[in-house]
Amino acid sequence: MMMEKKDHHLFETKSAEGRSLFHLYGVSVFVSTCMIFVYRVSYFEERYWVYWMGLFLSEIWFTWYFFLSVVIRWNLIFRYTFKHKLTLRYGEDLPGIDIFVCTADPVIEPPIMVMNTVLSVMAYNYPTQKLSVYLSDDGGSDLTFYAMLEASKFAKIWLPFCRKFKVEPRSPQAYFQIPPSAAPPFGHHQWQSIKKSYEEMKHRIETATELGQISEEIRQEHKGFHEWDSVSSGRDHRTILQILIDGRNCEAVDIEGQPLPTLVYLAREKRPQFHHNFKAGAMNALIRVSSRISNGKIILNVDCDMYSNNSDAVRDALCFFMDEEQSHNVAYVQCPQNFCNPTKNDIYSSNLSVLQEVELAGLDSCGGTYYIGTGCFHRRDTLCGKKYSQECNKPDWKSCVEDTKIEESREVLEDTCKILASCTYEENTLWGKEMGLMYGCLVEDIITGFRIHCSGWRSVNFNPERKAFVGLAPTTLLQSLVQHKRWSEGHLQIFLSEYCPYLYGHKKIPLKQQLGYSLYSFWAVNCFATLYYVSVPSLCLLRGIALFPKISSIWIVPFAYAFFAHRAYSLGEFLWVGGTIKGWWHDQRMWVFRRTTSYLFGFTDTILKLVGFSKSAFVITAKVAEEDVSQRFEQEVMEFGVSSPMFTVLATLALLNLFSFTGGLTRVVLDMQNEVLDQFSVQIILCGLVVLINLPVYQGLFFRKDLGKMPSSVTYSSVAFALLACTIAAY
Repeated sequence: MMMEKKDHHLFETKSAEGRSLFHLYGVSVFVSTCMIFVYRVSYFEERYWVYWMGLFLSEIWFTWYFFLSVVIRWNLIFRYTFKHKLTLRYGEDLPGIDIFVCTADPVIEPPIMVMNTVLSVMAYNYPTQKLSVYLSDDGGSDLTFYAMLEASKFAKIWLPFCRKFKVEPRSPQAYFQIPPSAAPPFGHHQWQSIKKSYEEMKHRIETATELGQISEEIRQEHKGFHEWDSVSSGRDHRTILQILIDGRNCEAVDIEGQPLPTLVYLAREKRPQFHHNFKAGAMNALIRVSSRISNGKIILNVDCDMYSNNSDAVRDALCFFMDEEQSHNVAYVQCPQNFCNPTKNDIYSSNLSVLQEVELAGLDSCGGTYYIGTGCFHRRDTLCGKKYSQECNKPDWKSCVEDTKIEESREVLEDTCKILASCTYEENTLWGKEMGLMYGCLVEDIITGFRIHCSGWRSVNFNPERKAFVGLAPTTLLQSLVQHKRWSEGHLQIFLSEYCPYLYGHKKIPLKQQLGYSLYSFWAVNCFATLYYVSVPSLCLLRGIALFPKISSIWIVPFAYAFFAHRAYSLGEFLWVGGTIKGWWHDQRMWVFRRTTSYLFGFTDTILKLVGFSKSAFVITAKVAEEDVSQRFEQEVMEFGVSSPMFTVLATLALLNLFSFTGGLTRVVLDMQNEVLDQFSVQIILCGLVVLINLPVYQGLFFRKDLGKMPSSVTYSSVAFALLACTIAAY
């Protein structure tokens, strides 16, 4: 009977195997750090108490952060779905799905890229009459609207093509990058014909984008272009809402006579005197507008560069929402972010492989994974602020299928929905507080997911074998560092606000989940301990101050074990998630770079905001790169190229350690009794590792001649700062 009951489940959960070895590793490293503390206390150097105490506090911090990472990894769980059971049980009686795609700038986020994402989600293996796709254009650009109009026409041939030949992936750009020989077997003529149609559409969109305007001839093709007659700028205009495909219309069909998904363009109202709340404001406008047009019970949101890579992703997600026994408290299903453009060894560690493959699985076992802002399926009512209660225990999904049909015409519906996206609609409401995505935080997704968890709901991390979504990663070092600055800043904002996991989450979510949320809240704080460890021991080496045990002392054992065990586990974990040894080394480099720049500036900006000296700003990561930049990226050559305070910090630390390492080796060579080597080996090794990590920085400073080298202004200032620091330390 129990087996029969289990067979009805739409998904199953399995714990990772072999975790006892990890548990042994975690305990052993913790014991070694305790021995390090004993050494620090027992051999406290009063003469150099400032340096000694700084290292001791840094080691305490590293131990605390290590404890948090062990808590998350203690029990990894993985989810598996049974889509065939979903079909057998519900057939086509499935809920409506509203899909949100957000874009904000037609220059940084090219319209053709956005349309590939739109087309990929329109082509899901799902009843098309139950799919509604909404594009939020916060740039308010007629270029994006034109691209969407072109995509709506191309969808009439693309969707039947995908259905007939079971195309994967269903982003035209991604699909046609696959050689015809590697594609599913079918007539070459059909492949060529659909590719030609796509290339023609792409050419028209890119030509209009390059010109920066839409011709009068094209403007006459659709009434929607008249909306831009009164637009003064992308930041000052009324609501523009156009239903390009009305799924209710029996004439809205593809070339095979099958219904098309509803397709809606929205540029919410923007006025200079109103704060628009960035992506969170755009999402909330979409929630309200979609509730009037289609009111799908499940909402999927994706970034404009994050195309659907798995046409069954919707059915996978529904397995977690529609299981009669296990789904009653599932608020959202989060799919990890994956990227199509990182190089083999991922020079900027953009894949975040360990975070996506390991840490999210660990967070799932703690009570629920984060909402990371893209690739996430939500229950509409939980996103709108509904708290969990026993009444939610067994939702009747079949009763949700046949909703009340909207009777208004397309034109009337467009007009009535515009007010829902106006600047004043949210005044004196709970939107941005208890309803929709939350405002006032740079990581609006994380804090919204946290609020949902504190309302009694749980979430699911689902990482299918064929990745659900694939996007674009940063292609320059500065883009990567700025992105992490924003993330670390946002997480710290949450911790220092009323939504601190330990305060707001107390008695609302398990302690384990509170610790999971705080792991990323402390990203920014990590900068201080890391900066201390990569600078002070090096400067003390120049001054002849020993901060670690002699190499001949038994006390070197806990230091050596903690370092080598931690690095060995890190390498093993990285290889387990599909990385390479060189990729792991790049990951270690970026770990140091982020902690000494992104997190430092993120912490500083957060404090400045708290005291009123700065305001929040949402920085969009560029999705396109110049040809020479792309070429260096593909060759795994680190990109500098522009002047930035972050590069000045990186270069100064790199040179400081180079000078200190040279000074330390000089001491060893001049020492005839090998006392220096015995006393300073740890500091020399530590300094040497930092030098190895910074080899690309030295190349950028002194040896490269291309446009991606370090700017001269950064070189001069960093040399001056490093020499000044070393001179002060030595004398």
